[in-house]
Amino acid sequence: MYLSVNKKYGSFDSELARSEKNDCVVRSVASAAEVTYRTAHKFCKDFFGRENKRGTNNMNIVSQMLLAETSGIELEGKKFAVRVLGRGEIKNRYKLHGKVIFRKKTLKSFISSHLTGTYLVMIANHALTVKDGEVYDWKGNTYKPTTKVTAAYELIGKGNSGQLSLFE
Repeated sequence: MYLSVNKKYGSFDSELARSEKNDCVVRSVASAAEVTYRTAHKFCKDFFGRENKRGTNNMNIVSQMLLAETSGIELEGKKFAVRVLGRGEIKNRYKLHGKVIFRKKTLKSFISSHLTGTYLVMIANHALTVKDGEVYDWKGNTYKPTTKVTAAYELIGKGNSGQLSLFE
């Protein structure tokens, strides 16, 4: 069993991208928002407090995404609403010995329940993008459908559709 992985995640070819490491959040933001690596890198540095070559602190991601849920985010002039997915969307509900328990969804289960939309997905010290049911991640992770989802954030384009809106 394997997951289909989009190659864009690993294909950012700039000097900055080649010199970085521990940049999965940067690559996820860039592929989710369809912006350049440089823009996503600056965003992660300014918004999440990411240090170069050091990765992004998960607590900073959680707190900033909760704030962004009310204010939204903007990258390269593109505005996005952010929705933090709750327990019901990242955990499965089971009955075990008469008690209701919740267990983290696997990546495969998350994808099957989120076939449309763009999501930043956090899994075991790593970040990836799920966009319309397709995974944007390193090619080496195609054989890891049972990895547990720890958090997920939906990015919803605001005003990028070209349609008129009367109430925005």
